[in-house]
Amino acid sequence: MTTRPLIFTDMDGTLLDHFDYSFSSAIAVIEGLNEKQIPIIPNTSKTFAEMEKFQQTIGFNSPFISENGAVIYIPIGYFDTQPQDTFTQGYYWVKEFCEPRSHWLTLLETEAKAFTEDYLGFSSLTAEELCELTDLTPEKATLALVRHYSEPLLWTGDDTRKQAFMAHMNSLGANMLQGGRFLHVGGHTDKGRAMDWLAQQYANAYQTNVQTIALGDSGNDSAMLEAADIAIQIKSPTHTFPKIDTTSTPIQSSQYGPKGWAECLEALFLNPKSSTSLKLEEA
Repeated sequence: MTTRPLIFTDMDGTLLDHFDYSFSSAIAVIEGLNEKQIPIIPNTSKTFAEMEKFQQTIGFNSPFISENGAVIYIPIGYFDTQPQDTFTQGYYWVKEFCEPRSHWLTLLETEAKAFTEDYLGFSSLTAEELCELTDLTPEKATLALVRHYSEPLLWTGDDTRKQAFMAHMNSLGANMLQGGRFLHVGGHTDKGRAMDWLAQQYANAYQTNVQTIALGDSGNDSAMLEAADIAIQIKSPTHTFPKIDTTSTPIQSSQYGPKGWAECLEALFLNPKSSTSLKLEEA
């Protein structure tokens, strides 16, 4: 039986440059993968509004996983039949994995008052303030603030306070994920669980085995990388490769962000016989 490869990719710091959010250096490889009909599936902390805009910009028509595995959006008709446990919203079949954002905002307001001065939450920021923090354009910052399942925080306190805060929120039922820039408060979801669910939908739809290839650069990608058949860690200009628990050695890019993304996927799928310094080991 033919095995169908599925590429699940983080966005910020992985397919998008950490500093300017450009993906221009990955375009040629994206086009090559499209020609081979290998799906590229974003698996990101970004919001639905951000990802819908990005899908239009880059020309993706694949499903995407949003807000760190909290929800999956599948374009209606992408599969022949609507997957079970999904509902229709706009142009998408939607699969939810956790409580809505309002639940986590209430917990922060009522149960974590002792830490109020240690962070800035997205819910308290204007688009202009988020622009100053991230160098996003006003349009992109506005989209980033429209969240449905999680609340990102910019931590301003020290690390000891941060660890105490995370432990406290965990005790209240939250799941804390440190992204490349923000600390995310949400439900017990992760990118790996969402990836596995969606990969099974592909296997069901096409009646074939699938191979999951995951790419990420930060700690909130660990669950996805650990669950993937092939884990690819993208080099970051701001931190070292996070430790992940896999049965085989992960691939690690030698270049940063989208250049590293393109480097690894080109070696795996487009030019596998070329000389490369990458150690390509399949799980």
